[in-house]
This record gives sequence, C-alpha cells and structure tokens, in this order.
Amino acid sequence: MVGLALFGLGISMFLTAELGLPAWDVFHQGVSRKTGIPIGLVLEISSVFVLFLWIPLRQRLGLGTLLNALEIGLVVLAIGNHLPHADRIVWRLAYICGAMLSIAVGSGLYIGAGLGSGPRDGLMLGLSLRGISIRVARTIVELTVLAAGLALGGSIGIGTVVFTLGIGPLVQIFLPRLRLRGDLTQLASAH
Repeated sequence: MVGLALFGLGISMFLTAELGLPAWDVFHQGVSRKTGIPIGLVLEISSVFVLFLWIPLRQRLGLGTLLNALEIGLVVLAIGNHLPHADRIVWRLAYICGAMLSIAVGSGLYIGAGLGSGPRDGLMLGLSLRGISIRVARTIVELTVLAAGLALGGSIGIGTVVFTLGIGPLVQIFLPRLRLRGDLTQLASAH
C-alpha cells in the first residue's frame, strides 16, 4: 500500500511540475482531454484494459494488481491538485527528481511484495520473462505508450524524457533490493 501511494505521489508531483508527464500519464492526459474524465479516473479505467494485454504474457493477477488499479488513481485524485505550485524552475525540477525517486521506490515496494504487479508493470515483467532486462522492457513499454499518448493530444516535456529514459534503470536498481523474502517474481539479469 505504501509503494502504491508513493507511485501516486510521484505522478502528482509530475503533474504539479508542469514540465512533461511520464509516458503513461501523457496517454492518460490525452484520454482525459478527449473525454473530460479526470486523469486519476482515466488511470483506473485504463488499468482494466491493460490487464487484457497480460493474457499472451501469462502474467499472474494478484491482490497487488487489483490494489494498484485502484489506489494509484485515487491518490492522484486526492492529492494531485493539492501539492504546492512552484513557479521557479529549480523547484519544478526538484518535483521531477522527487517524483522519479518516489515512483522507483514505490515500484520496488509493491512489485517486490509478491502480491502481483500492477497492470502496467505486468507488461514489463512479462517481457522480462522472455529474457529482456527490466530496464529495456520498461523503456520499450514507455516509448510505445508515449507515442499513443501524443497521438491523443497529451503533452510532453523534459519530465517525459527524464522518466522515459530513467525509470527503467531506477526500477532495475530498487526492485531487487526491496523484494520481500519469498517473492517468486522472476527477473532477467541486466544486459
């Protein structure tokens, strides 16, 4: 639960920084702009649809998967507009740095709990089981969804680039270190 809250906090920090969103949130923002549905709710709805992509990857649905689909969007809805606005670029960049750390640690905590990965992370882990490292798998997923988000009218910026290229390596660092003993999630080694 703490890991999921950290992930939602990280998304909220990206939204507050206004320097570009993570790839999935560029997609969520594009859908939100097209439909008028708040971005936190779009996040939850898209989680359900992403689960269908798990079928060919044979990923295991767990309690953590369901909590992820609900909690992150709720955190974004609850705090997304309540973080202090920053006009100075230094503080906006600090939001991006904090967001990256929050999302990477959050990912390590909730995936490493062994209760089932989040819908989007299941794609990354499914590719990892096919011999692709976590960082490469995550980057492939992020770039693909970024293209879809741009097509829907989502906005990008320096934060998008930092997240897209940096989150895979950061998750590669934190996930193995934050895994609980007994977690059976298989990971490919970095290469």
